[in-house]
Amino acid sequence: MTAAVTLPALLRRNAERFAGRVAVREKRHGVWQELTWADYAARVERLTLGLRDLGLGESEPIAILTDNRPEWLYAELAAQVLRAVPLSLYADMEDLEGLRYLLDFAEAVAVLAENQEQADKVLALRDRLPRLRWLIVDDFHELRGYADPILVALGDVMDRGARAAAEQPGLWGELVDKVGEDDVALLSTTSGTTARPKIAMLSHRSLLAPARALREVDRADGTDEYVSFLPPAWIGERMTALAWALTEGFTVNFPEKPETVRRDLREIGPTIMFAPPRIWEKMLADLQVRVEDSTWLKRQVYRALLPAGGRMADARLSGKPVPFHVRAGYAVAYALLFRKIKDHLGLSRLRYVYTGGAALGPEAFRFFQALGVNIKQVYGQTETSGIVVMHRTGAIRLETVGRPLPGVEVKVADNGEILVRGDAVFTGYYRRPEATAAAMKDGWLCTGDQGFLDESGELVMVDRLGDVMELTGGSRFAPQYLETKLRFSPYVREAVVVGHRRPCVAALVQIDMDTVGKWAEGRRLPFTTFTELSQKPEVSALVRAEIARANQGLPEATRVRRFALLAKELDAEQGELTQTQKVRRGAIAERYAALIETLYADPAPEGTEV
Repeated sequence: MTAAVTLPALLRRNAERFAGRVAVREKRHGVWQELTWADYAARVERLTLGLRDLGLGESEPIAILTDNRPEWLYAELAAQVLRAVPLSLYADMEDLEGLRYLLDFAEAVAVLAENQEQADKVLALRDRLPRLRWLIVDDFHELRGYADPILVALGDVMDRGARAAAEQPGLWGELVDKVGEDDVALLSTTSGTTARPKIAMLSHRSLLAPARALREVDRADGTDEYVSFLPPAWIGERMTALAWALTEGFTVNFPEKPETVRRDLREIGPTIMFAPPRIWEKMLADLQVRVEDSTWLKRQVYRALLPAGGRMADARLSGKPVPFHVRAGYAVAYALLFRKIKDHLGLSRLRYVYTGGAALGPEAFRFFQALGVNIKQVYGQTETSGIVVMHRTGAIRLETVGRPLPGVEVKVADNGEILVRGDAVFTGYYRRPEATAAAMKDGWLCTGDQGFLDESGELVMVDRLGDVMELTGGSRFAPQYLETKLRFSPYVREAVVVGHRRPCVAALVQIDMDTVGKWAEGRRLPFTTFTELSQKPEVSALVRAEIARANQGLPEATRVRRFALLAKELDAEQGELTQTQKVRRGAIAERYAALIETLYADPAPEGTEV
């Protein structure tokens, strides 16, 4: 009988084959600390047996509430060996009622918390979580003086496991052998753009399907380096740092803290990088600000050489042979400018670069291609275990998200909805059989996204099915596309486009406090708060010019005609954004209804027209 291929089984395999090779690297107190594959497996073994000794049983959910650090890997794998069910949550969640809902709905019997901050959230909800038996805390020294009996130190759990491993040296392996490919490997929250997030059940088979498919497209190996800096609750992070890393045996690196990610990226020089568009857009915006703040000579060099990168990017993206004069001009620009920018951003060694979760604007896409960063768009959802469609190297078209991965079937329903079928598709929604039945039709996952397959078989993703809008004149437009174009501006942090059944398109714009703040300081415009800065006439004029630039090339009817600057930043804790920073359109429309109405007043309010 062939042994099941599961995530813990792959960890054991790697520990046997690559025992002394570096599997995990974490920066602590300014020093990179390395764990080999043997060390990695040993930690998971101790945690597994410690949780077993504590009493965690099969099918019991354990929530993981931690920032991105190696402990989330150990906890998810340990729970899987026990055939328990791990659920990673966003550590920056401040909405206690939202946290209570997820813990209660998941019926979590244990929570693994990183520190006092996370433990305090759970303790504040304890009376409303009747199934909770243990609150396991990593940095337990911060909780000296706490006397709650559900509190357990992670170190103590690991010590229990070490004793059990010494007493029963073959037990962990026996438990690994019992895990099946179709067992639920983890629970993962959906983005929840329209309502409370659902919880998707993903099996070992489904989680490993994208990693196996990538072997035929972008084959990674043990020499590759990946920097894991995004929330572990995001399915893209789990697909890459957990499933793909275990499949191919590459090293996963963890920065010291969010503020040091850029510096740590430069030190590691990753060869694989996967990040949502907001990361790439922010990286570009920061670079543009640095250029504007640099010397006159550096600004002139940047402006003179950037077009050479654009020509090279356009030539590559066309799929046609690159003319000699374009290659020659690019070689000069690369030597003098682009190589230095890539080194500064920590992108100089990248082999495989992906963006997903939403569409990356064509301007940003083209810019990174100009740098020589072969960024590729991917498409997938929590319900598809991550990537199911992606660009291929040498065949990147900005208007598409690529072709299905091997083993994945994609078709489009009569109403334009994208349907997906294959091993990567989830098992169903946890405790939501009616939602599962609505999402799965004859073996096909109904994604809720609108798109179409073009003549070459590539997928064009338009927007969420319910988000496509229509003006009173009959013109239809995808708000997400327009918002992406607006966010290309370094001065725009967020944009929410409105206009359904209205005479024209309008936008609510949140400025980027950092870049607009520096812009204002350079012009000696005084301000103290976000609200004060955002309401200055000079800032309004700045954003108006940026919107006019974004409008160029758009059909006349779908250009943004009116806008308003938000007086505060959109906030996930106030229900305006999801934890993955996606806009909740319904919440925005309700909260800012009065402001939206003013945009459509006749005549238009002063300062709102573009």
